[in-house]
Amino acid sequence: MRVVQVTIPTSRRGDVLAVLESRSLDYVLTPETQSDETELLQFPVEADTVDPVLDALEEAGVDSESYTVLLRAEVATTADADRPSEEAEEGDERIGHDEIRGRALGLNPSRTSYYAMSVLSALVATAGLLLNSPAIVVGSMVIAPQVGSVLAGSVGIAIGDGPLVRRGFIEQVVGLGLAIVAATLFGVALRQVSFVSPLLQVESIEQVGQRISPGFLSMTVGLCAGAAGALGLATALPVSLVGVMIAAALIPAAAAVGIGAAWGVLPVATGAFVLLVVNVTAINLTGFLVLWLLGYRPTGGRGQSDTAVRRQYLPTAIAITVLLVALAGAGTVVGQQTAADRQVTTGISDTLEQKRYAALAVRSVQTGFAVPGIDESERHVTLVLSRPVGTTYPALAGDLATNIEQRLDQPVSVSVTYRDQQQADSNRSADV
Repeated sequence: MRVVQVTIPTSRRGDVLAVLESRSLDYVLTPETQSDETELLQFPVEADTVDPVLDALEEAGVDSESYTVLLRAEVATTADADRPSEEAEEGDERIGHDEIRGRALGLNPSRTSYYAMSVLSALVATAGLLLNSPAIVVGSMVIAPQVGSVLAGSVGIAIGDGPLVRRGFIEQVVGLGLAIVAATLFGVALRQVSFVSPLLQVESIEQVGQRISPGFLSMTVGLCAGAAGALGLATALPVSLVGVMIAAALIPAAAAVGIGAAWGVLPVATGAFVLLVVNVTAINLTGFLVLWLLGYRPTGGRGQSDTAVRRQYLPTAIAITVLLVALAGAGTVVGQQTAADRQVTTGISDTLEQKRYAALAVRSVQTGFAVPGIDESERHVTLVLSRPVGTTYPALAGDLATNIEQRLDQPVSVSVTYRDQQQADSNRSADV
């Protein structure tokens, strides 16, 4: 339930009140103390019908730039309080354009706090990745402030609000840029003071490896995060947990870029950067699409010319073009990586199907990232396999490399880690 307070011209009182009465909306009309030509109108209305009611009032003669305040109300006791609104749909809790814009802005802290929290979350994520600690990485997501800028950008695109689009995009780019710089400097400092060995193979760390090989599953996180954030914002549902999901798609990837740069490992830095770009664009685009499907559009005063209407859609068109270009470029690289992952998976499956390797089971596979047209060195593949205690497979790495190279048409190095497995019969407990 919302309470709308709006000033109306006294000369158009009859037309305005007719709009409310046609919708069975109770109201209070108060004379304006500062002017004899306007009056203050106040009435309760369902959240999802704020926009159509305000549009109808605008048609009845209320200036779109007039004093308008929208308040949240828990209870409204009026003669027609229990009558369902004609525009309301069962289960529809969508809020109005002005309110969703206000909510998006309300999620944004001050710029100083935003950038400071971006840096702090990146430092925590860097420590978590290097320590291979999922708990610390999750902690970095909790303090990351990216949800506000991301949703501000999506809302701005949907309603054609140029300043809001610019604010959202600038804060995302600058905030994530600062996160990458902070992670890089932190990594360099750790190497210089020998808190972390300069010889550490950062790509072999499990938590880092999950962020340096962008693929379809990685992109799914960004797609779902953007959709969930927009849906939660538009329906007045809590978005705090969605903020963690959005941060999960961005902050660890930004930290991984910094780690790759600090250790001078190009595939790590570029792979994580491509993943970051894909997730940023996917979150913004899916957020916009959900809001668009929910009916959010650029709006303005009645009686505008076609040129003015087209101008309202200009920020939306420009923002979508920028996002699509970025997604197309990064998506091409992701597609190539996904194709390589499939070839690697097929090569591993064909090799392990041989009778001599029948006792082995795959625990995890990580395909190293290669920069198309830049990094033509061998691609590194890391496997974790379980094997019976006491068995050895000296030829396995070579067989895997040969099989995978035939499919990728590219030099491949294979690293195999074994986890011994011991299993008792069905009458005894299993020890793994």
